[in-house]
Amino acid sequence: MRIAMWSGPRNISTAMLRSWGSRADTFVCDEPLYAHYLRETNLPHPGRAEIIAAHEPDWRKVVAWLTGPIPEGRSIFYQKHMAHHLLDSIERDWLDALTHCFLIREPEEMLTSLLNKYDRVGLADTGLPQQRELFRRVRGQQDTSPPVLDARDVLEDPRGLLEALCARLGIPFDDAMLHWEPGPRATDGIWARHWYDAVEQSTGFGPYRQKGQRVPATHRGLLADCEEIYAELHADRLTT
Repeated sequence: MRIAMWSGPRNISTAMLRSWGSRADTFVCDEPLYAHYLRETNLPHPGRAEIIAAHEPDWRKVVAWLTGPIPEGRSIFYQKHMAHHLLDSIERDWLDALTHCFLIREPEEMLTSLLNKYDRVGLADTGLPQQRELFRRVRGQQDTSPPVLDARDVLEDPRGLLEALCARLGIPFDDAMLHWEPGPRATDGIWARHWYDAVEQSTGFGPYRQKGQRVPATHRGLLADCEEIYAELHADRLTT
């Protein structure tokens, strides 16, 4: 099974990567389309040149790897994807070889965190339009909606939500998904030094803490657009 978990930025996606990477039957990869995204958009992300040099920037080669044999003889290939890395110029047919899941976060919490990192943020930068596109694509191809996890639900009940996700995917739940050793991982992207300080100190999912910040008036329109898409995905989220 090749699991593509599509998240937006400022979510618990790296903690989820740690969770799946703790399973003995699972190989994980970290944002495999990031180098291509940076090369094509020319955005000044931290370590941009280093990322492009260290990771494969040709999306076709990345896709061949993602849909090819699962590395190290494992039975599950968990792929942590940022939805906004799926640029319009990337073809979509290869997606049919993957089992898709979605990780969402309440828009105001996500946006306030994202705006603390970047001054200029548009709807595409949140990953929500791409998540909706993929969600609708998958739902149109099968009888049931693909799994959607809300970050708050996961933090409030990690075991319950991960058990529900595994059941939906038809694989056994593993207690190892709830705890991991602190520190870096060989499977982390080279950008980990810029972003992964907190997760490298973690040993499991932390408790949910409401931030209480508000999106500034200059971005209230963006928040409304995010909330519309989030509501569609949230309506199909997994519950315990």
